[in-house]
Amino acid sequence: MPWNFPFWQVFRFAAPTLVAGNTGLLKHASNVPQCAQAIESVFKEAGFPVGVFTTLMIGSVQVRGVIDDPRVEAVTLTGSEPAGKSVAEAAGANIKKSVLELGGSDAFVVLDDADLELAVKQGVTSRYMNGGQSCIAAKRFIVVDAIADAFLEKFKAAVEDLRTGDPMSVDTTLTPMARHDLRDELHRQVIESIEAGAKVVTGCAPEAGSGAYYQASIIDHVKPGMRAWHEELFGPVAIVIRAKNEDDAVSIANSNDFGLGGSVWTQSNARGERVARQLQCGAAFVNGLVKSDPRMPFGGIKRSGYGRELSHHGIREFVNAKTIWIK
Repeated sequence: MPWNFPFWQVFRFAAPTLVAGNTGLLKHASNVPQCAQAIESVFKEAGFPVGVFTTLMIGSVQVRGVIDDPRVEAVTLTGSEPAGKSVAEAAGANIKKSVLELGGSDAFVVLDDADLELAVKQGVTSRYMNGGQSCIAAKRFIVVDAIADAFLEKFKAAVEDLRTGDPMSVDTTLTPMARHDLRDELHRQVIESIEAGAKVVTGCAPEAGSGAYYQASIIDHVKPGMRAWHEELFGPVAIVIRAKNEDDAVSIANSNDFGLGGSVWTQSNARGERVARQLQCGAAFVNGLVKSDPRMPFGGIKRSGYGRELSHHGIREFVNAKTIWIK
């Protein structure tokens, strides 16, 4: 499980799995070992028998050995594409069930009849929450030409109000990134996209001082061939892509290789539902930011992975649908 939401990411796989009658082993991200230990303690305090949920304090190189173990029946991973490929390969070699929740480059489609104040407010929250380090953050702002300039003016003003600082301070509205190497790679993606023709709206540079801070950033006129068009930007950078009309917006949204989530912004619920049904993703929201909810299945398609967490679908991922016939 990943470091960006170290408690919720675990509970949303563990709760359905254990309720279904399974036991669980957790290999958490190496930078959140205390979170892993705390989660195991919670299950013990709740009265679960010893061994029903166990944290493994192991490195990534030891994961293959766990998957190979015949006592392990299945594996689920939330993380990067490389990690997903490695886990899927190991599970496949052992003919074991796997569920992958990988990266995302969620489309935030703003149609010409959208409530711009609402779209801007929710767009800022979705893109910059947790320092932009969320797989379901709005990453590609696909805005219809007719209202693109008006949206961008309001969006830029709201983004420039964000303030970096101590993550524990209530005055901080933009947190740092997890590591300096992640910030460096994000900056390379941004700079190479700008060199390819994208336009800087605001930010687009690391901040000086301690901590892996990166400015709240927006780049406009992103086009095919740019890194920002094709790759996930896992940090506080919003990319703006201008669409001719509704059909063009849907086409652009679906041109990406990821398929985790997406949202549609319009004052017509019927129109919003029609567009949402066309988006190639695991979850599409109308006039609301993409989020996971225990009542609804969560997961992606394409390079965002396969399988579902949460709801009854998540419970059934790791049970045997067994047929018994008696004459």
